[in-house]
Parts: sequence; structure tokens; C-alpha cells
Amino acid sequence: MKITFLLNGETVELVEADPTATLLDWLREDRGLTGTKEGCNEGDCGACTVAVSDADGTRALNACILFLPQLHGKAVRTVEGLGGSHPVQQAMVTHHGSQCGFCTPGFVMSMVAGHAEGATDHDTQLAGNLCRCTGYAPIIRAARAVESAPKPDWLATDRAFISPEILRGEAAGRGAEPPSSSAPVAQEAMAGGAKPPSSPASSDELAALYAAHPDATLVAGATDVGLWVTKQLRGLPKVIFLSGCADLKEIEVTDTQVRLGAMVDMNRMRDTVAPLHPSYGEMIRRYASVQVRNAATVGGNIANGSPIGDNPPALIALGATLQLRRGDTRRDLPLEAFFLDYGKQDRAPGEFVEAVSFPRQPDRLKCYKLSKRFDQDISAVCGCFNITVEGGSVTAARIAFGGMAGIPKRARAVEAALTGQPWTQEVVNAALPEFESDFTPMSDMRASAAYRMETAKAMLRRYFAEDQGLLANVLEVRA
Repeated sequence: MKITFLLNGETVELVEADPTATLLDWLREDRGLTGTKEGCNEGDCGACTVAVSDADGTRALNACILFLPQLHGKAVRTVEGLGGSHPVQQAMVTHHGSQCGFCTPGFVMSMVAGHAEGATDHDTQLAGNLCRCTGYAPIIRAARAVESAPKPDWLATDRAFISPEILRGEAAGRGAEPPSSSAPVAQEAMAGGAKPPSSPASSDELAALYAAHPDATLVAGATDVGLWVTKQLRGLPKVIFLSGCADLKEIEVTDTQVRLGAMVDMNRMRDTVAPLHPSYGEMIRRYASVQVRNAATVGGNIANGSPIGDNPPALIALGATLQLRRGDTRRDLPLEAFFLDYGKQDRAPGEFVEAVSFPRQPDRLKCYKLSKRFDQDISAVCGCFNITVEGGSVTAARIAFGGMAGIPKRARAVEAALTGQPWTQEVVNAALPEFESDFTPMSDMRASAAYRMETAKAMLRRYFAEDQGLLANVLEVRA
């Protein structure tokens, strides 16, 4: 497989590249660029952060779970590529933002990407970078200090770099001519060993390819599959990369529905849903870092079937419909029906998630995420409530949870206990025992079964309290 991308201003062509080689390993072992650090090797600490640019802008990404084929036609910038001249670097020195320095290159690259996009929500931009010694105050001061600083000249060059294969709708590894570029070209051969992967350019190509090779592994953002390689040391003999399927990245918002293609990344999804359902948007902000959300996709988050994924409960509460495709055959089903049992989904061999949609509706959705860390942590319980009240009575209720069962699941008994009843504290209290009819949670390292049950009930009480105008958010309540 041939992969072409720009690295710190130099065009690189990799021939016979291993499709599951990570950018982090390649940078450190093949290029000697050791400024990009290996910390957790699972996309949690941000020490490996790099800036990746294309026609859509510049994003911070975790190099440890970024496969080389995902870089095709893009521009990568590491801390070495800043040349010591980026204003962020001087600001980190001036404001004493570094002590041991191990995490510093990752912080710098997250700040560089945020500065490139004009982002000023620094707490959010840096939530995916872990500092153990300096503390965040001087780092945040450094980020604020460069908000109005001019952007570096190389930024425009990086964003303008697009491989001709991409422009022609052709995929990596199809023998296209190398890109014409004034930048020097470095050719390297890498030991592949595995069957060459494919990178379809549309959902039609993907449908034909996956139907013919249903045993292949689909790679969207690799925020989950990446850990199969880095943590489980699994080999992936057949891989299909979806990043070239531009039509799967489309978002459609009409007067009646919101439709999100499977390859829409979670930051774009957050931008779409936050104006419609602010609580949902805030939950998306918390459940992963900027780096992870820049890579993670709507379809991948659903298709992996995680019982603790935060996105499906919210979508289920909104009444979402999933669109699946196999070859030329499409079918729709309610999202909650997709999850059958732990590790089992209603998806046939060669069938993939094409899109998810939910109806436009008045905002009655609240999403409550309970985790040990406030930012960027896996939920112990995630509860999403969408209760319609008309004339003082509950006319409809959709309540869904993650972390309470082996699948994302609706609280149907609780819904039934509320529907048709007056919207009062007494009715809410009477419905609480029905949680035990809906769920039998497990105990694990994140929470005990009893704790999960009590917090699920507390979330319904919180929803009612907030609906009555009371402050129940820990970020809003003051002593």
C-alpha cells in the first residue's frame, strides 16, 4: 500500500506500508522524531498529540492510535516541525508551563492546533492532555497569551496539501501517480506482511467491497480499533479504511429531522446537536477529549456496541433511527433494536452503518454522565431523559441508559409508570422502584451494582428538579 502525506513540510511516500502501523511508532522508530511521546498508548494522556491539516482545517490527533493510511493526502506537523518559532512555544517558556517536560510537546501541539482554528475554550482544548507536575494554571495562561498572535506561514502550506489521488476520488494504494509538490519527497519501504488494505472513496464503493469481504475490519476513526492493536496486540489481516468516503461525512438538518452520516466525527456532531439539545452537546464535550472527538465517528461509536458508550443512550432517547446497508440493500431500524446482547448487534456480515437520524423536536432532553473524572472518562452510568409534559401530565417518555446493562437500554417500565400520569414529585417517586424491573446492573471497577441503581434513580429525580427550575448541576450550585 502506498501512502502519501506531508510531514513537517516534506512530502513522504510510504511503499508497502503496514496498514496497522501507528503514526507514533513510525515517527519515533523510523524517523527518529522522538518529541512525540508515548504515554498511555491508548489516546488518553495526549503526550503523542500531533497537528493534522487538510482542506477542512487543522486538528489535534493522538498519534498513538492513528494508523498511517488515515494520513493519506493530509499534512502532519510534529513539535520538531515548529522550528522553535511558534508563539505557543515561547509562551510556555514565559509562563513557566513546563517542568519535567514529558507532556509538554503534546500540550504544545494541542495549543498549536487550537490556535490555528482560533479556539479560545482552552480548558476544553487541553482536557485531553495530562500534566502531572506543572499544573494547568501556567499552561492555560500560556494559551491565553497567544490568542491574538499571528498564525505561522507553514499553516497555509499544510492546509493546501491535498494528494491528487484524493482530488480524483481515487484511494490510497491504487497505483496513482505521486503528488506534484515543491516539497522534497522521501520514499520509504515498510514491511507490510498483511493483506493490503482498501480505502473506498464512497459508500457505494464501500458497500461493494465490504459485501465481497465481510470478514474485513472497518476502520473509521480508529479510537476503538486502535486499542485492539496497541493494547490487545491483535493482527488485522484485512482492513478497509473509511476516511475516503466523503458522502458518509455529510450532515443534513431539515425542519423535520437531523441526519448524520456514519463518518461524521464527534466534534462536528457536537457542533450540530448542541444548539438543538444543549445538554447533549455538553455530554459530548465531556465524554472524550478534543483529540479523540476529532477522530471518533458517529457510526463507529454505535457499531462497536459498547454497553457504556454515551452516544447511543442520548440518540435512543431522541427516537433515533439507524440506517444500515449491505450491497445495494438498505434497511432502517430503531436504534435501540440494533443492540441485541453484550457484544451482539443486529448487523449481518458485510452490512455497515451508513447513517443515523432523529426527528427535530422541542428540547426536553437531559443527559447525565456519572464518572470518576469529570472530563474524558468512561461513564459508570449515563442516563438520558426525554420526557414530554403537556397540561401538567406526561404524554410521552423516552429514557435510556448506558452502564446499566450489557447494552444501551431503555427504561421501559419507568417510562410506562410515568406516561399518562401527572408530572409531580409523588409520581416520580412512585416510578423509582420500576428501575429494578428494567435493569440488573453489574458491579465492576467503576461502580457497584447498588451504586449504579441508586444513581439511576437519582438522575430521574434530578430531571424533575431541573424541570421545576431548581439548580441541580454541581457546576451551578453554590454553598
